[in-house]
Amino acid sequence: MLTSRLLHPIALCLLLSLIVGMQPARADNAEALFKQSGVQGGFVVQVGLTDIDLLASLRTHQGFMVHGIDTDPDHVASARQQLRKAKMYGPITADRFDGSNLPYVDNIVNLLVVTSTGDIDAKEIQRVLVPNGVALVKSGEQWKKTVKPRSDLIDDWTHYLHDASGNAVASDKIAGPPKHLQWLGSPRWSRHHDRMASISALVSANGRMFYIADEGSRVSIQLPGKWVLVARDAFNGTILWKRPINKWFSHLWPLKSGPTQLARRLVATDDRVYVTLGLKAPLLELDAATGETVRELADSTATEEILHTGDKVLALVNKGKWELDDYKPELNLG
Repeated sequence: MLTSRLLHPIALCLLLSLIVGMQPARADNAEALFKQSGVQGGFVVQVGLTDIDLLASLRTHQGFMVHGIDTDPDHVASARQQLRKAKMYGPITADRFDGSNLPYVDNIVNLLVVTSTGDIDAKEIQRVLVPNGVALVKSGEQWKKTVKPRSDLIDDWTHYLHDASGNAVASDKIAGPPKHLQWLGSPRWSRHHDRMASISALVSANGRMFYIADEGSRVSIQLPGKWVLVARDAFNGTILWKRPINKWFSHLWPLKSGPTQLARRLVATDDRVYVTLGLKAPLLELDAATGETVRELADSTATEEILHTGDKVLALVNKGKWELDDYKPELNLG
């Protein structure tokens, strides 16, 4: 999924046309910057650490990770000291850089806040931004906004079998052999190698990935499961939000994948996620950026498959008894 979103050098030529705007910002604060940028979560970088208060305020909620960089070691030391004192260091960090080369792999920053450009050129700023990522560069009392356009060669994987057609072939032209590690997320291990997989469903749309995962204890597979719906930024792995699942299928199901209906209960679009947060739960429409419930679809309890096409959402609802309702796993794990 991730390799389909790593831009090949040939594709960079398609990104030379930047969307540039100039908007006034009355105050140098996070609220004004996020309002101007439209960024709602992900990886935020502040270049220049003369304003530590701004750096600290850029993590407005847990869906952000913030990194401040500066060429002056004293500015970095001061930022680290103040962040530790405020018990904010970790999700917000600070480091030195050489003043011209941003210390990031390609396509990883959602919002780049540049208080002083120094020797950083526009091409370098473009390189580190994710598709649809935003750079705000301070110019006097205003902030110059630049949006990196998303290439038409990048495809989404919105359903279990790519899209509503059920044809499991993407039209992505960027995907290829991986050339570097883009990001490393959690958990480092799944729960068990020959019981139900810890990832039950996975889709991706508009630079975000969504998956249903078992975050239960890895000490023993016989301990209870803890299923959650997780949203991450597909380019940098930042956890944007989570929603708990009250009851999912037994994690002691053998042979990895579990019943096929489970993987068909999660669908994503550019701005919405459709999911059942439980085996017998109704179909919900969620805001893809925040995870908040937009609406509950009527008469959708016991949905087994979801399709989204055009402006329509189709649900396959089974009101009868499920053949696996009485499933009892054997606990012989030897």
